[in-house]
Amino acid sequence: MNKLVSSIREAIINSGLKSGMTVSFHHHLRNGDFVLNMVMDEIAALGIRDLTLNASSLFDVHAPLKEHIKNGVVTTILTDYMSAGLGSFISAGNMENPVQFRTHGGRPADIENGRTPIDVAFIAAPACDPMGNCTGRFGKSACGSLGYAIPDAKHAKYVVAITDELHPYPLCGWSIPETDVDAVAVVDSIGDPKGIVSGTTKITRDPVGLSMAMTAVDVIKASGLLKEGFSFQTGAGGASLAAAKFLKDVMLKEKIRGSFGLGGITGYLVDMLNEGCFDALMDVQCFDLKAVESIRSNPRHAEISATHYASPGAKSAVVDSLDVVILGATQIDTDFNINVHTDSNGCIMGGSGGHSDTAAGAKLSMIIAPLSRARLPIVTDRVTCISTPGSTIDVLVTQKGVAVNPNNPELALRLRDAGVRVRDIHELKELAERTSGVPDKPHLSDRIVADVIYRDGTLLDRIRGVQA
Repeated sequence: MNKLVSSIREAIINSGLKSGMTVSFHHHLRNGDFVLNMVMDEIAALGIRDLTLNASSLFDVHAPLKEHIKNGVVTTILTDYMSAGLGSFISAGNMENPVQFRTHGGRPADIENGRTPIDVAFIAAPACDPMGNCTGRFGKSACGSLGYAIPDAKHAKYVVAITDELHPYPLCGWSIPETDVDAVAVVDSIGDPKGIVSGTTKITRDPVGLSMAMTAVDVIKASGLLKEGFSFQTGAGGASLAAAKFLKDVMLKEKIRGSFGLGGITGYLVDMLNEGCFDALMDVQCFDLKAVESIRSNPRHAEISATHYASPGAKSAVVDSLDVVILGATQIDTDFNINVHTDSNGCIMGGSGGHSDTAAGAKLSMIIAPLSRARLPIVTDRVTCISTPGSTIDVLVTQKGVAVNPNNPELALRLRDAGVRVRDIHELKELAERTSGVPDKPHLSDRIVADVIYRDGTLLDRIRGVQA
């Protein structure tokens, strides 16, 4: 017995997929993913329309979705992140129904509680056996953790594993077991694993970025959290990765051994694990190929599901045990609200991902951002879109000083005592505007093109279209 089908088309037909249903995809191959486009082309060819597409993230490689939207194959999108290629199309008002943006924790919570049920889930599986046991650790398209796909596979009504490397049964060390899989389709290639590497997974060489990274480590030291058992997550931006490197140097020098590093894992966190800075890595997504190799070979590098990572509906989630998270921002306002969904013109080019999940869970949530980008101030009176509420942000680190949320006066006192330059966020805003000028407000339409749904399921903000 096996679950092999002859093609993706046969898998779709066998699934019973019909117009008006929901399909889902995960994003562990990131900008190297071939599966979503292959599946959607077959769905369109079968005449199936009016679908809801629930994808953990969407990248520029998924630009063919524009035609499926125009043709009515896809009429609703649920996602946690959308890159600028598709985002600009949505911002221009080309989709009738608003996109629903969730967080990496809110998405699995809503799948599991039945708010966003999935009819057919398609799993890009770098290695799979004929019964559907599959993993991302092995295979020519190895991407590491399949953490975002695990809730889909567990709760969808029908699950199709799509692989380009079929292994004999049983494939041990699976991420998703055969008990959650209905069909297995073999294709020539599910994607390019080099595409999982973001362009921002290298340490910055910019002196401004390096200066902010050093200040970030000073803030962590002064916070009192950098001690035995310390836990940490950082993003994949250049300054954030530099902060991780500088933090590693401090931990090694002071012989501090942390408990775990978390999140989308990069080679820099792998280095921290291997050099004794952490006991373990908790990995929901590998950001580079060094992380893929580590999760394959190191038992202390553990794969976790998106539910385990950040779901507010879970019995517990790792973000709630997090000491420090370093995050980025396209905008921050004087109430410490963060925008990571749109650019300065209001055009969609990102999404919360795990941003607001980790900010809510961590004891210290830190934003690293320069005062201006492309001659536009980062600090504003009111962000164009609230992605993460200011109530969950503790500190902003810039090249001209550090602003501390008034809700955390003890942290401000600790930083001043440690010699960190603390400034009021209004002062940083004025300084940025003196340097870069006061920008014009973006020209937005009255049309709602996307809803930003907070991790607890409440509506956090609405994104308006960009006027031509």
